[in-house]
Amino acid sequence: MKVWVLTSSRADYGIYYPLLRRIQSDSYFSLKIIAFGTHCSDKYGHTIDQIIADGFDVYRAFKCSLKGDSKQDIAESMAITTSQFATLWNEFDGDLAFALGDRFEMFAAVVASVPFMIPIAHIHGGETTLGAIDNIFRHSITLISSVHFTANDVFSERVIELTQDGKKVFNVGSLSLENIHELQLFSVEEFYSKYKIDLVKPTILMTFHPETLQVEKNKFYIKEIIEVLNLLIKDYQIVITLPNADTENLSVRESFESFGTRNENVYLIESFGSKGYFSCMKYCSFVLGNSSSGIIESASLKKFNINLGDRQKGRLSSANTIHCQIDRNEILDAVKHVENIGEYLGYNIYYKTEPSKAIVEILKKMDNFE
Repeated sequence: MKVWVLTSSRADYGIYYPLLRRIQSDSYFSLKIIAFGTHCSDKYGHTIDQIIADGFDVYRAFKCSLKGDSKQDIAESMAITTSQFATLWNEFDGDLAFALGDRFEMFAAVVASVPFMIPIAHIHGGETTLGAIDNIFRHSITLISSVHFTANDVFSERVIELTQDGKKVFNVGSLSLENIHELQLFSVEEFYSKYKIDLVKPTILMTFHPETLQVEKNKFYIKEIIEVLNLLIKDYQIVITLPNADTENLSVRESFESFGTRNENVYLIESFGSKGYFSCMKYCSFVLGNSSSGIIESASLKKFNINLGDRQKGRLSSANTIHCQIDRNEILDAVKHVENIGEYLGYNIYYKTEPSKAIVEILKKMDNFE
């Protein structure tokens, strides 16, 4: 079976990783990886290098077409990506192409496949994030796709509702959680040796992406967050993974960079990679921000997640996630609550054993993908 895999950022590549590894090691499959989006951007960590370092060949790579972070820049980048993939899909020689998630780059790539009637397998469909334009892209990719691998039965039901067809909808759980259970994470000493961050110290792991539906509020949000961090830094060191290439991401980045230059125990990270990121999460005190990772993965590492604002509004979460608005008093109250409890002892609603194995077994049993 000839499989193409579309990856547009560090985030989706990290989730794909166990599936890529399993496909690569199985002689039943041949694999072609298409890297685009921010993978070839120095500003966003040139993460195509990580793909190659992990032992994968990249069949085709497109340079990042994103010039800035305005609405027009995003729209123009989508148009360029669609044009690039119009040429690429004309060369398609596979049986199936994988798309993951909800990024605008992924939508732009997938929508170009429609005239070619290429079978698309969508991972992480059916989820809802009412506070981001990603919600539109995710459901659109679902409607274009032929096969669906979801992370929860609730999401499977939503995909069936959208597509009016449940024959090729499979709840396999979240691929990223397979990473957590299979990767040999760094010890505290190994992590310090690699990143020069001492996780023996109380640590907050933070990721904050701009909200993309109410972009005019991001300046207020980041100002409020920085004021909170100025208070928390008295008791914690803060590890900040920088935001995705979304609308208004540059102002958020600049605020974090300015905050980092004023405080020696703030660490700004462009891309940890899965092993580094999950190692940091394992040893941190708690997770703070508005990333899907906080919602999906932190529960498996027994960490509480304080989810800020509306970006993830509507997404199902385990009992470890505390939702609060971007208000300094509300955030500080949530921190106190987490400090009083300590470790999360519940379960993760996204977990299933070996989702990559489930996907591969399902593909081998399917005689067509239309």
